[in-house]
Amino acid sequence: MSICPKNKSSKGHRDQRRANWKMATPNLVKCSKCGALMMSHRVCKACGSYNKKEIIAQEA
Repeated sequence: MSICPKNKSSKGHRDQRRANWKMATPNLVKCSKCGALMMSHRVCKACGSYNKKEIIAQEA
């Protein structure tokens, strides 16, 4: 059995409810090794390090 609404929701009320489904910007932090902006708890794309340790070898 599905939910059956008692009254009709207007388009404005429906759209007000759906207006909060926007995406949030990712929280960026500075890399501790090179200082580039990166997402936290991930390997830095600029230098390939995580937690001051080199994870991915970068080519010169």
